[in-house]
Amino acid sequence: MTVAGIISALIVGLVIGALGRLVVPGRQGMPIWLTIVVGIVAALIGTALAQAVGVAVTDGIDWIELVFQVGLAALGVALLGGIRGRSTV
Repeated sequence: MTVAGIISALIVGLVIGALGRLVVPGRQGMPIWLTIVVGIVAALIGTALAQAVGVAVTDGIDWIELVFQVGLAALGVALLGGIRGRSTV
């Protein structure tokens, strides 16, 4: 993996994580680095899921792949936000 690949993964992870965080209602007590990690993981899994379904490569913007990624990021944010929210003592 090149430096450009790492930087682009961080940027994509930040954007996907932020979009996922916007989809989940309420306040999430998550640090930004965890949002980025959730976004990166969601982007990778969403891309793999889109490839498995056969919609990863389309003309123009891959909207279905983007919906998979943001949906997975929202799920990750909701799950981790709920876990972190309950564990505060």
